[in-house]
Amino acid sequence: MGYKKYELPRYPVTEDMWDRIAADPRPIAVYGMGNGADKLFDRLEKYGVSVSDVFASDGFVRGHSYRGYKVRSLSDVIAERTEVLILVSFASHRPEVVEMISALNDKYSVLIPDMPVAGQEYFDKDFYNSNYETICAVYSMLADEDSKNAYAAIINYKLYGKFEYLEGCFSEVSEIYDLLPADISVSVDAGAYNGDTVRELFSYRPQVKRTYAIEPDTRNFKKLSGFVEKENLGRSVIPINAAVWNFDGSGGFSGSGNRNSSVSSTVSYESRAENTALVRIDTVVKESVDYIKYDVEGAEEEAIFGSDALITTSKPGLLISAYHRSRDIFYLPELVKRLYPFYSLYIRRTMCFPAWEIALIAIDN
Repeated sequence: MGYKKYELPRYPVTEDMWDRIAADPRPIAVYGMGNGADKLFDRLEKYGVSVSDVFASDGFVRGHSYRGYKVRSLSDVIAERTEVLILVSFASHRPEVVEMISALNDKYSVLIPDMPVAGQEYFDKDFYNSNYETICAVYSMLADEDSKNAYAAIINYKLYGKFEYLEGCFSEVSEIYDLLPADISVSVDAGAYNGDTVRELFSYRPQVKRTYAIEPDTRNFKKLSGFVEKENLGRSVIPINAAVWNFDGSGGFSGSGNRNSSVSSTVSYESRAENTALVRIDTVVKESVDYIKYDVEGAEEEAIFGSDALITTSKPGLLISAYHRSRDIFYLPELVKRLYPFYSLYIRRTMCFPAWEIALIAIDN
């Protein structure tokens, strides 16, 4: 892990990114459009902050408009303004895009606001202060210094939106697998998307004999099934078209068939958008497992409860996405440690922006 040394923000925090944006006299230019920008505009309106410009990457500037703004290029914006505060409203893990944002950050004033993928809670100063004791408790229970440093960097990023906190502390995928069990025979992939994480697991653990690949989105599931068929993996991968939950039944699911820059669209069981099967992992898996991956767009808590019997009896390695909801970074570690005290907990994050791809890793040492 390449990183600088970080500490948790001193309590109580009296000013956060949103306060600083509201007090900044410079014109604000929003980089990007779509769902992330919609959330950002709505948030800025609550602080009485007006946006001066919306711009996109050169290849996406086609003379169109967004929310009444003509979408421009950065060069056009900068040509008219001596100073500007840039707010990035999209996400990416692609190296060339990350490098572009890094270069932009070196040259201009850039913030990347932390926007929740699921839920309505924002990680602002009040949220931090009200959850400070739990945040500190989780920091103390983490199993190594790399985890504590990554955790502190993530908390600082969420409060202040600075790219430096993302760039200064991240791990390669191989470092995550260094923590996971070496001998994985049976695994569960909850939120299998199109099979990309199944493929990744097999590349690092080629001895895997069987993987239960669970994916609710119908378009993604079709791609997953096609991958299994194309690679002749029918004996080793069991595709299941369902959403993992804490009970068996059916419910609403909102999906778009993509990851929206590496992350699947938000599951919202409350919205009842599209009826789909809900399953407990305990119900569909009737054998001991060595590893469970959860990336279920905000339903991680319910998915954990729905696999309680397997966790208790098999004590598998767990990899839990801890970034969909603002509370996930501290709530999920506390939950896992409280329910399963035999686990050692680690935090790792692969490079992307904003602070997505946060992996909570639980290992029975």
